[in-house]
Amino acid sequence: MNYNIIEDKNKVILEGVSDFEPVHIFECGQCFRWNKEDDGSFTGVALDRILNVKKEEDKIIFSNTNIDDFNYIWYDYFDLDRDYGKIKKELSKDDAVLDEAVKFGSGIRILNQEPFETTISFIISANNRIPRIKKSIELISERYGSFLGEYNGKKYYSFPQKEELSKVTVEELEDCKVGFRAKYIIAASKAIANGEIDIYNLKNLSTEEAREILMTLKGVGPKVSNCILLFSIGKHDSFPVDVWVKRVMEYFYLKEDTNEKLIQKYGEDKFGNLSGFAQQYLFYYARELGIGK
Repeated sequence: MNYNIIEDKNKVILEGVSDFEPVHIFECGQCFRWNKEDDGSFTGVALDRILNVKKEEDKIIFSNTNIDDFNYIWYDYFDLDRDYGKIKKELSKDDAVLDEAVKFGSGIRILNQEPFETTISFIISANNRIPRIKKSIELISERYGSFLGEYNGKKYYSFPQKEELSKVTVEELEDCKVGFRAKYIIAASKAIANGEIDIYNLKNLSTEEAREILMTLKGVGPKVSNCILLFSIGKHDSFPVDVWVKRVMEYFYLKEDTNEKLIQKYGEDKFGNLSGFAQQYLFYYARELGIGK
């Protein structure tokens, strides 16, 4: 992709980028460590870095970074080498529902997140609400991660390493407001830390093989495994089904109450290698407009 990239005083400015809307990216259910600021920008922690992202007209301003981190971390993290215009055109073709969903969430990009953090975050997300998920992750990071510094008067911490989180007790973790998920988080951390599951090799396996391996972790079912695959392993043929995706698929496509497994198969068959992108547009569209409630 051709962008005009400018480095300026602890900032990198990206000019000429399309299909990049921070509110769509950070509020479409794929991440939990980005928070909106009073000026409309978003500040978050990813890959042991603190970053602020703001859109001004056709410019995306990345603050608290430099050109090296932009080139080697953020370019991939924000999936900037992918032509989302082409994806949206393909999904909108002969599908009036997705045509509207794509227009509504036109600036969504699927982030390439760290696999271990994503795994634990989505175990926490099961049967949970986003404010509570975010609070739990922040508490875990403050207590077991590393201090990264301050930005605009707020302290930020990295997400803990798998080895560190594997040593925490259930009682200690419950104090981070994760409830019954504490034992699942510890078990998953131990399995990944001791090499029982090589989460970083999943990208080299088929989506089905990777899904089956993830679902051997306690607390990881079809929805959570598909989220991990889509948001951190690069498996864009995954189609996570949560309550909003279930509602929008039943409302527009299936016309009847259908179980999640069949909805997942329908979505993967219908959207193929673009299933994950379709899922994000449909999820954001359904949740923001309350479709199917």
